[in-house]
Amino acid sequence: MTMVAEAAALTSAGRARRPSAAQLAVVALIGVALVAPFVVTGYHVLQLTQIAIYAIAILGLNLLTGYSGQISLGNGAFFALGSYTATVLITQFGVPYWLTPPIAAIVCYGFGYLFGRSATRLEGLYLALATFALAVSTPSILKFEPLENWTGGSQGVVLAKPSSPIAALDIDQWLYFFTLAIAIILFVAAWNVIRGRTGRALAALRDHSIAASTMGIDTVSYKSIAFGVCAMFTGVAGALQATVTGYVAPDSFQVFLSIQLLVGGVLGGIASIFGTLFGAAFIELVPDYAKALSDDAPAALYGILLILCMMVMPWGVAGLVSQARAWLARRRGHRTAT
Repeated sequence: MTMVAEAAALTSAGRARRPSAAQLAVVALIGVALVAPFVVTGYHVLQLTQIAIYAIAILGLNLLTGYSGQISLGNGAFFALGSYTATVLITQFGVPYWLTPPIAAIVCYGFGYLFGRSATRLEGLYLALATFALAVSTPSILKFEPLENWTGGSQGVVLAKPSSPIAALDIDQWLYFFTLAIAIILFVAAWNVIRGRTGRALAALRDHSIAASTMGIDTVSYKSIAFGVCAMFTGVAGALQATVTGYVAPDSFQVFLSIQLLVGGVLGGIASIFGTLFGAAFIELVPDYAKALSDDAPAALYGILLILCMMVMPWGVAGLVSQARAWLARRRGHRTAT
């Protein structure tokens, strides 16, 4: 009996150590991401880099809206703040490009925290309107004449692209891997936040803020922190955008950018970490494919496809995957029972 028990224990331990399907999918995805820039054209490398940048920005929005329940239509303003922080640091102070994302993260976190602190009494549509006003006013503020020496005014600022420190990689490939490394770090950080005490507090705020308050959760502080973290992630994405594109202008940060990020978050799954990748791919690739299919009405094709996705996947890609897993589990249970 002892030998049987030991054998059973070893078998269960082996099963516990066996990687899950989700872990295998993450490893496979990272493997594809590492190989991709060597098998696609330079233009597609830029698209992959842009997808990683959008994924970081959408991840920040998901942490705010999906996990703390606060609606934001102004993340384009945080994106612009991160881009111009990087631009000013590079052009005015000679800061290396690789130092600009962490500095932009600190600046944007402070700005987001203060904005969240001042808007803690606003909820739902009122908060959405406040953030929308922030997005609407951002391009005009950036064009303000006293700031032209820093922002370049309506003409914007052109940045020289850095050189690749690795001879085997061209500059587009290097910036792709630079962006990918930062994206992986931020995704791991977001995963740990959600699985920890802060994530549970944010979920409690989302589900029932009054009950969370009675449980001893400082709702004002956590809401402000959620805004700060959202702005931090989005600001890092903006700083990367400035370095990758080499050009920053106020008209690049119109309200449509904030709407795009929200669309990406909803399509991927507003409370999903890895669904952001699908949302980022959608807002980057679908407009190009729509334009290739029809020069006359690309926006119409984009809208039709968006409507179809929402009809098929009302809870985003993450919701569709969860439904598929539940269906497979029921099928497996039915087979076992029979």
